[in-house]
Amino acid sequence: MSLIELTIVPREKDLGGFSVHRVLPYAKRRMVGPFIFLDHMGPAQFAASQGIDVRPHPHIGLSTVTYLFSGEVLHRDTLGSAQTIIPGDVNWMTAGRGIAHSERTDASERMRPHNMHGLQSWVAMPKEYEESAPGFYHHAADSLPGFVLRDVSLKVIAGKAYAHESPVKIYSPLFYIEAKMPAGSRLTLPNEYRERALYLIEGRLRAGDTTIEPQTMPVFTNGDAIIIDAEIPSHVMLLGGDPFPEQRFIWWNFVSTSEDRIVQAKEDWKAGRFGLIPGDEKEFIPLPE
Repeated sequence: MSLIELTIVPREKDLGGFSVHRVLPYAKRRMVGPFIFLDHMGPAQFAASQGIDVRPHPHIGLSTVTYLFSGEVLHRDTLGSAQTIIPGDVNWMTAGRGIAHSERTDASERMRPHNMHGLQSWVAMPKEYEESAPGFYHHAADSLPGFVLRDVSLKVIAGKAYAHESPVKIYSPLFYIEAKMPAGSRLTLPNEYRERALYLIEGRLRAGDTTIEPQTMPVFTNGDAIIIDAEIPSHVMLLGGDPFPEQRFIWWNFVSTSEDRIVQAKEDWKAGRFGLIPGDEKEFIPLPE
């Protein structure tokens, strides 16, 4: 019996000179636990003067987390936050009732050739917190739990697993973990969550009789003990959590339990009611037609 419910193969998306692999949402699997969106960014190489320019855009009803393996991104938002995101740090933005932000390559980074590689994910918020106040929280890499379990190096980015807990404030049970597995190593996924998946960045894994190829996401069956073996050195992200009782609607950058609330968010963005981002007031992404 296979331990894998389905395997997601990402679709390539061009964000205007910068390519990403979109993992979630997927037609046959919209969410894994509270995770409703996952993009694999890069790896990409930029010449001097080039970079990414994600203009100001809005969110509601979710938390975003940008986690980099290489490169830098300057985050700004309508709260006045201005934070350079570097590899290993966690930058967790809670949209709640509404926030706008931008993500750009800083001028200092554009002075030289540079690369970019990382993941961006969205975590849907429980219904009772959807209209909470927005917030932005930065956690330096050395503040996150890092440890070795039977030769596997692990870092808990958010949530709780393997008797370690991240300092990142979350709103529902989840786990988000970076794992680096030497060839021949073995790891058992956390079994206390109803929905579990992994995204293999590079390497090759085996779960039971199934080979897991790089840049794919196997979603595992509920309740079974999931043991993965690294056939070659592998870089893995583990994620999952408990699903919500209510359906989530997603349209553009908006997530909500209410379609009417998404309609309101559209009107708010068109009317400029999300506010301006200090230091990035001149541009914005228009509402899609």
